[in-house]
Amino acid sequence: MPALDQYFELMLSEKASDLHLSVGYPPMLRLKGDLVPHGKIPVDEKRMRALLDELIVDDETRAAFHRERDLDFAYSLPDGKGGFKARFRCNYLYKHTGPGAVFRTIPSKILSAEELGLPAQIIELAKRRSGLFMVTGPTGSGKSTTLAAMLSWINHNREGHILTIEDPVEFVHQPARCLITHREVGIDVPSFADAIRSAGRENADVILVGELRGPETMRLALQLASYGVQIFATVHTNSAAATIDRFINVFPAGQQPAIRGMLGESLGGIIAQQLLKRADGSGRIAAHEILIGNTAVSTCIRENRTSMINSLIQSSAREGMQGMDATLDTLVREGKITAQDALDKALDKNSFAKQPHIQSQLDMPIE
Repeated sequence: MPALDQYFELMLSEKASDLHLSVGYPPMLRLKGDLVPHGKIPVDEKRMRALLDELIVDDETRAAFHRERDLDFAYSLPDGKGGFKARFRCNYLYKHTGPGAVFRTIPSKILSAEELGLPAQIIELAKRRSGLFMVTGPTGSGKSTTLAAMLSWINHNREGHILTIEDPVEFVHQPARCLITHREVGIDVPSFADAIRSAGRENADVILVGELRGPETMRLALQLASYGVQIFATVHTNSAAATIDRFINVFPAGQQPAIRGMLGESLGGIIAQQLLKRADGSGRIAAHEILIGNTAVSTCIRENRTSMINSLIQSSAREGMQGMDATLDTLVREGKITAQDALDKALDKNSFAKQPHIQSQLDMPIE
């Protein structure tokens, strides 16, 4: 049994979302959003190398990590009965102190949208049969969990072929009403671009792209969406408007008008997600901004007026759209998060802080 298994067991028992290992520091667990040390004994470089190398099963991959100084893979913790207790996303890296790693728990059970408390509009987006749907947010905001719930709804509610392209594969979906194909970049296929390029020949109805990386991957995903395939993907941005700008600005200026036209035609929706601590300390809660593709959104994108997207979201609540700051405000009013935590995540911090009920909480003395 790899020595790291004891830390994975600890993560499960403590319900930690992440484990950080760095030379010169004790193991650090992320508990309810906070990074806290486990014990006081720092891990030295010799111990670190032994821990990390033991988890890599082949010499070639081990040598590649120490040469390229970066490695991503998934690990399944055995349950002693031929199955596994949980899976973990593993990122090996080098820093100035030496090798280190970050491990994230991948829940063994795929939670439904209802269990996650996702807004009903998110499942309405999953019900669409074509288009590009992007889930955005910072690392650790729960993008993969939201996408897994959307794919699970499709898997249990209609027939079709779901193809996932990830590095590494995180949530493993079991077939319900759909055929499921998981492809791992670097193992099953050389690159995201190669996988997306061949996806059109694999007769997939729904395709999950773990992350849109670079213009080639983005163009291929957009082309498939324009052909009537339902594409889900993640992007590291913090709002719908920023996601659109990031997508378009990846391309050279001469190509951007055509990309705007394709994106305006094919965009199904954008979900921007943030995770915040619950006010009562019981865990974390997600706040969502939701943009739904429609004629007005398409026009804004084609005509390079993405500055109007936030106003469009605010004026389209009847269609199911919701802004991040409005969502944060609702969570504060309901007592689910603190005003200070909401302000930290707000997009327009000045306007958010000037609201009387927010200002009154920020001005309250700390007892």
